[in-house]
Amino acid sequence: MVPLTSHIVINPVAAFGRYSRLLFHAFGAVAEISSYRSNVWRQMVKVGVESLPIVILAATFSGAVSTVQTSYQLVSPLIPRSIVGAIITSSMILELGAVVTGFILAGRVGARIAAELGTMRVTEQIDALETMGLNSVGYLIVPRVIAGVVMFPILYIAACFFGIGGGMLIGELGGFVPFEEFVFGAREYFQPFDPIFGIIKSLVFGFLITSISCFKGYYTQGGAEGVGRATTQAAVASCVFLLLADLLLAVVLL
Repeated sequence: MVPLTSHIVINPVAAFGRYSRLLFHAFGAVAEISSYRSNVWRQMVKVGVESLPIVILAATFSGAVSTVQTSYQLVSPLIPRSIVGAIITSSMILELGAVVTGFILAGRVGARIAAELGTMRVTEQIDALETMGLNSVGYLIVPRVIAGVVMFPILYIAACFFGIGGGMLIGELGGFVPFEEFVFGAREYFQPFDPIFGIIKSLVFGFLITSISCFKGYYTQGGAEGVGRATTQAAVASCVFLLLADLLLAVVLL
């Protein structure tokens, strides 16, 4: 019997090896993407367009709540109210816009991808595609990963726009910080690299969420129970690696 400690070490290493091999085949299938153009567009709609309403809602309330809490904490007359605009804008661009969107996509898109591919695996639809001569990795995985990498930055930009807008709106209507002072603070402390960092982060997050979810779904085993397990694992693993990537990118780039 293999000791439990060996399983703890071997299983993650084996999983990473299978994940790397899947990505290797996926990158090799990119040359065939013209054959799957319609599938790419379909996945972009599912990943981006259908996720837009919930991303906008979450980002708007995140910006509004952050404005209220920041105004509540900065009660000193020595601190100008315009600093609220600087804090909310920087927070949305550097962190909240990408992370909130990432968590939403991990739960909504990641779970859906894992469930779709997992169902196809346990019902032998993927085997049928291979029998028909289709590259299952190119047909099923590459369009989903491309859709995530392309659409996540667009969702991130929307999240930042509506998050900052929600902060401005609640600040004006609630009397926390006037619109003019909010904008002044946002412009005064704006760093040109901040949105570049946010776009880089969104590209990485989009790749991680879709590729991990595809991996979990593609190698599903165990029937309906296995599909449920793969769906849960995809959402949890995507969130965990999203946070790790968030930390690493901040340490390396900021």
